[in-house]
Amino acid sequence: MEHKDLEVWKKSFDLAYRIYLLTNSFPEDERYGLTLQIRRSAVSVPSNIAEGCGRTTDKDTLRFIDIANGSIAELETQILLAQKLGYLSDTTILNRINEVRKMLIGLKNYLKNK
Repeated sequence: MEHKDLEVWKKSFDLAYRIYLLTNSFPEDERYGLTLQIRRSAVSVPSNIAEGCGRTTDKDTLRFIDIANGSIAELETQILLAQKLGYLSDTTILNRINEVRKMLIGLKNYLKNK
């Protein structure tokens, strides 16, 4: 399966792009702190989907989907912290995160039951 054809990859790639735009407004002193962590988590999701799809077995693919799922949970936690600190007021980003999480679970279930 080609990763760029997967809707979950497209949504997670778009999410990472939006995260980059949103974190541009974070305080300068967070550049190597929360900003960096949020961006790494966001990029990790589509990257792990892509890497998993590049593997030869469903077992290998599932492992990378699990890693992507961990990254989306990490991203959610960091976004919640950024909101609590007042760095981020966009509440729709959490909806996008939840949508990607549900899609990752769906892909995982599909691969397990294949």
